[in-house]
Amino acid sequence: MSSIKISDASVILRKGEGRTIKAGGAWVFDNEINRVEGTFENGDIVEVHDHDGYFMGYGFINTNSKIRVRMMSRRKEHPVNEELIETRIRNAWEYRKAVMNPELYGYKDVEADSASDAEKLQKLSCRLVFGEADFLPGVTIDKFSDVLVIESLALGTDKMKDLILDTCKKVLSEDGVNIRGIYERSDAKVREQEGLERIKGFIGEPFDTKVLIEENGVKYYVDVENGQKTGFFLDQKNNRRAIASLCKGKKVLDCFTHTGSFGLNCAAAGASSVLAVDASDVGCAQAEENARLNGLEDIIRFQCADVFDLLPELEGKGEKYDVVILDPPAFTKSRASIKKAVTGYREINIRGMKLVKNGGFLATCSCSHFMDEELFAKTIREAARSAHKLLRQVEFRQQAADHPILWSNDASYYLKFYVFQVSDEM
Repeated sequence: MSSIKISDASVILRKGEGRTIKAGGAWVFDNEINRVEGTFENGDIVEVHDHDGYFMGYGFINTNSKIRVRMMSRRKEHPVNEELIETRIRNAWEYRKAVMNPELYGYKDVEADSASDAEKLQKLSCRLVFGEADFLPGVTIDKFSDVLVIESLALGTDKMKDLILDTCKKVLSEDGVNIRGIYERSDAKVREQEGLERIKGFIGEPFDTKVLIEENGVKYYVDVENGQKTGFFLDQKNNRRAIASLCKGKKVLDCFTHTGSFGLNCAAAGASSVLAVDASDVGCAQAEENARLNGLEDIIRFQCADVFDLLPELEGKGEKYDVVILDPPAFTKSRASIKKAVTGYREINIRGMKLVKNGGFLATCSCSHFMDEELFAKTIREAARSAHKLLRQVEFRQQAADHPILWSNDASYYLKFYVFQVSDEM
């Protein structure tokens, strides 16, 4: 029996609404709707029409959510069915194979260099499905080597979860990729806004949830059961490589290290020393294990501390670093708290800049889409003035290409990453 239920209902938009949908947007909000004609159950596929009856596409409806309809297809000849889901998954995988070039998979040893494409694809860790940016609303699927981790946040695609995962396994198997296990991390609070329970656990047979991956030549154990989000932040892959290139022979401070990824990239690139800091005991323990895994425990040291408390303490001791990295969690997950977030970003950037040696480098980022590029740049500029520092921009980067930015969906663009050279004022 299909997990996709097509209703006879049509959502009719109010006059003057629908501009974002016509421009490629993926969401219809409750206040844009005039009426719903026909019968449906939440999660069903419905047709969406402009106020004058013009067909705008198919999507799934949920009256529990302010995002009343999430669009799945724009064409009358492309109904939402198993064939469409397979097309979406296949396109997502083909895209990752194109942008995650085999030479960039991150394996530097001789054995990996001589590996077949199938072996490299088997080991590849990437975001396989990125929600609306892959035209599968509310679904995130990360591939960690031979394990898939799914986060399902929307009712309609949640009902299609088994179909989506079975299709992923089918499509990957055609390239010789064998998936040994699937874990669900649908435990985010936002599920409650969809009328869904927060859940986590195995889908299918249990397996060892500590998964070994390799990225940029650095090995990690990813805890897909208890780690943050799906267990590892794949979106910073290229940014880690970029900052590591500046770290040979340098003294590095890595703030909000999580499981050590930035610091380990710097240590592997030849940093003389790395102090990596995180408030989580669990995160620091995992990071220490990752350091031992790579034979870098003599170069990198981990400290469990609140970064906001530690930075002024280090400043008071007169500490200076060649490279300071600030990779904080999202300080805001809503527009309502943006002012508080700006204060947080300004504070850590002031402190971070003061700890950079004259002529050293600062890497700083924001992973909240509410903290847009313009506001983030303004906040950093204000921090530099307060710290009496001059910034020379080395580069500006975004999330890795396996997290594509869909220009008609603002939420898909969230990661802003700057590298600056920091100098004392003239």
